[in-house]
Amino acid sequence: MPKETNRIAVYPGTFDPVTNGHVDLIRRGLAIFKRLVVGVAVNPGKETLFSVEERLLMVKEATRPLKGVSVKPFESLAVDFARENGARVILRGLRMLSDFEYEFQMALTNRKLRPNLETVFMMPSEESAYISSRLIKEAAALGADTGPFVPARVAERLKAKLHVS
Repeated sequence: MPKETNRIAVYPGTFDPVTNGHVDLIRRGLAIFKRLVVGVAVNPGKETLFSVEERLLMVKEATRPLKGVSVKPFESLAVDFARENGARVILRGLRMLSDFEYEFQMALTNRKLRPNLETVFMMPSEESAYISSRLIKEAAALGADTGPFVPARVAERLKAKLHVS
C-alpha cells in the first residue's frame, strides 16, 4: 500500500447536528493526517432531526476554512467507507468514560473485519468534552441558546427546525 495512504483518515458519524466538539476534533485530526474524510452516515433505521443533505451541508459549512477536509455521505460499514476513500485510519472522539466501552467494542470489531485498519481515539478539548448532539437537540427544543456549542449556522438551523425563537 502506498505510504501516502497512511496520511488519510475517515471520521464517520451521524453529525445530527455537527457540534463545536466535532469541528475541534476535525481541526486537530488535520494536524496528524494530511487528508480527513468526514463521513456523514445515512442510516434509514436511525431517526435524525436533520436529513442527510442538511447534515452534509452543515458539516461542509463548518469545515469550509479547513484545508484537507472532504465531506461525503456513506451507507456502508465504516471499514468499507475507509477502504473506498483510501484510508487506513478511522478517527473517533472519546468524550467521557461512558463512550469508551462502545468505541472499544466497535474498534475491535472493525479490526476483525479489516485487520489493516487502525482506529485512533482523540480526547476532546476541555471546552467541548461535554457536548453531544443529543443534548444540544434537547436543549434547543427547550429554547436554550445553542450558540456556544455549535457553529452559528447550525444554531440558526436548529431554531428553524424546532420552531423555537
